[in-house]
Amino acid sequence: MYTPPHYSNSDIEEIKDFLRNNAFGILINIVDNKPWGTHIPLELETAKNGSDILVGHIAKANPQWKHFRNDAEVLCIFNGPHAYVSSSWYKEEEVPTWNYIAVHVYGALQVLTEEETMQSMHRLVDKYEKSSKNPISLNNLSAKTLRQVKGVVGFKITISDIKATYKLSQTQKDDHHTIISELEERPDSGSQGIADYMKD
Repeated sequence: MYTPPHYSNSDIEEIKDFLRNNAFGILINIVDNKPWGTHIPLELETAKNGSDILVGHIAKANPQWKHFRNDAEVLCIFNGPHAYVSSSWYKEEEVPTWNYIAVHVYGALQVLTEEETMQSMHRLVDKYEKSSKNPISLNNLSAKTLRQVKGVVGFKITISDIKATYKLSQTQKDDHHTIISELEERPDSGSQGIADYMKD
């Protein structure tokens, strides 16, 4: 991912926090000589050796997993809010642009055992059920229902590199107040999200 220096974010703790809160990403590898992407939850976790990993699973019906090669490098893409920025909000004449947050994570993929995959599903469900009115636990589901785990392939990705772009009008500092104000007047979540990030 091309990132001009003034838009690059190297604050690893901030980026990790972003990944935890924006875990629905795109897993990309090569399938039949073409890039193939699948939109799935990719949870940031810590391996037993202390390294950062992403954990996920895909359906066995998805041909992507047949091209998983242990320790082969894959790309995972995560998107945050994004919003159009009108040049009418600038004091000086300038072209319109788009503000956004995107994180690219590279790493080596390894397929998990069925037991490891089930453990990862327990963690996934427990995380997202916390905010439910009536939270469920996989522990309370029948063995018949849980057999569906045989229809997925679990994996972990040992992270080797992270590239983060936080394009937040850094080159238009004199116009920040106006840009934030204009974004806040829009009803869409992307504009609201970018305005919040620009305030930080």
